[in-house]
Amino acid sequence: MNHFNELRAMTQSRTMNLLFSAILSLLVLCASTAVNAADGNQKKVLVIDTTATGVEVLEELTQVPVLVRLHSGNFTFAEAQPDGSDLHFFAADGKTPLPTQVENFGATDELANVWLLLPKVAALDKTPLVMTWGGDKAGAAPAGGKVHDPAAVFTFRFAQADALKDSTANAMTATSSTAKSVAAGPIGAAIALDGGAGLALAPSPSLKLQASAGFTFSAWVKPADVGAPAAGLFAFPASGKGLRIGLAGGKLEVGQGTTSVSANLPLKPGVWQHVAVVASADKVTLYVDGLEAGAGNLALTDAVGDALIGAGFGGELDEVTLLAASRSADYVKLQALGQAADSPLLSADEEGASAEEVSYAAILLGSVTLDGWITIALLAVMAVVSGYVMVSKAVMLRTVGRANDVFLATFKAKSRALLTPGHTDIASVVQNPLSQRSSAYRLYAIGMEEVMERFTLLDEAGKPRRLSSAGLQAIRTSLDAAMMRENQKFNSGIVLLTISIAGGPFLGLLGTVIGVMITFAAIAAAGEVNVNSIAPGIAAALVATVAGLAVAIPALFAYNWLASQIKNLSGNTMVFVDEFVSKSAEMYAD
Repeated sequence: MNHFNELRAMTQSRTMNLLFSAILSLLVLCASTAVNAADGNQKKVLVIDTTATGVEVLEELTQVPVLVRLHSGNFTFAEAQPDGSDLHFFAADGKTPLPTQVENFGATDELANVWLLLPKVAALDKTPLVMTWGGDKAGAAPAGGKVHDPAAVFTFRFAQADALKDSTANAMTATSSTAKSVAAGPIGAAIALDGGAGLALAPSPSLKLQASAGFTFSAWVKPADVGAPAAGLFAFPASGKGLRIGLAGGKLEVGQGTTSVSANLPLKPGVWQHVAVVASADKVTLYVDGLEAGAGNLALTDAVGDALIGAGFGGELDEVTLLAASRSADYVKLQALGQAADSPLLSADEEGASAEEVSYAAILLGSVTLDGWITIALLAVMAVVSGYVMVSKAVMLRTVGRANDVFLATFKAKSRALLTPGHTDIASVVQNPLSQRSSAYRLYAIGMEEVMERFTLLDEAGKPRRLSSAGLQAIRTSLDAAMMRENQKFNSGIVLLTISIAGGPFLGLLGTVIGVMITFAAIAAAGEVNVNSIAPGIAAALVATVAGLAVAIPALFAYNWLASQIKNLSGNTMVFVDEFVSKSAEMYAD
């Protein structure tokens, strides 16, 4: 989410480095304290896909760094430690730990980049991995931290904490630099160069290349201008006849002395692209985005001494890596396509995943931001209030309706008796418990009280019991006022349903709009523009709208049903008032 769930509430990064073989030995010796997949509360099965549906690899590769991108669409950040220190990766058996390095782990934007060193990547196969988090044995990432190709001379990942420090065991640091940190690179942070001196590396025992072993250079580049005649990516300026790798007229080029080999086509300006150069003793091959872009003969000599990165280059750089060994075309392809934002190399194993894996609902709810939860909480209050109104009104109207049916049937059968003060039938009606719940009976009681007041005055004056036109009108007025109060009682609280009907969707829409704004703001800040980061955030933002509709729709149906019931009750009481007055006039009119 997606990359979307742009995006949300905490940040940091960690870990350390050792060669994979040494790590495996240490784990075997320390098996009593080893971590395994069962220690994690949460588990997900990932699949390395080297078939035609993923990144097609035709040969088996060994000890390969692989990037795992986590986002709100495939990982619930709220369940993990804020810095990702409880992340553990294992081979398919769920017990063999894989060397792991967390480059960046953002609980705020819900984006993370984690490096693994895979002991083997099978050709044309789907290899499962197990990822766990949130376990009791939380702590540093397993298997010693930093992960790199065993032949790595340096890898500059430009993580914000160590932007100019090599992340391999060689731990090279730029002695001088004109670089500026950029938060939004293709893999976490990157650097921007202005065409100046770039990064300078001091001579080091590990900073050397042997012609017999060849080399592999790779980097993510985003040139600002492809028209520059020369822009360096890496160079040994003082030795090895001046080995240089860079861009010439926007084309990737490698040269030594007066000989050079160039790519067929120039790079695109302002776009992140993966470039690589693989050299053996007498041949070099150039790659752009994992595809061969040129090749030629170039007689290498040993290179050693100080080196430059990005000298004369204008644009942005990330993941600059130099290996003191030549690698295959499949290796370069796996690095280029496997590190891309929407890489098909890694996917969740939907069939093999355990029951503990998060559901769609968990993904959506886990991506809801604080403002979304506030909106949902308000809507929940509205739902509780409107639900109470619906239930209480339905019960009340049902009770009143049944009581009215009983009383009106009695009044219809015994109207003359019930309009005669002191009649025994009146006492039986009064004593009936249902009568007290009937709105028609309450009007009848008020009407009879008005009649008795007038008859009492007539009895005291020694006059016959009669009702004048004025008296009948006064009785009707009292009954109309009582009927109005009954209708107010029926309609009390109904306004809360109309508020839920009108306000629920708008409140939900407000939460959605705010959530979408936060998602796009987080994406802009993180620089990760892909469907996996956008979708969860947008989907989670829509949860507020769904909540608003969930409040409004039941309230709308209930309001219409209650309104019809109230209308029926009001009609029945109105008819009863007319019947009471007309029959009283018939019996007692002058």
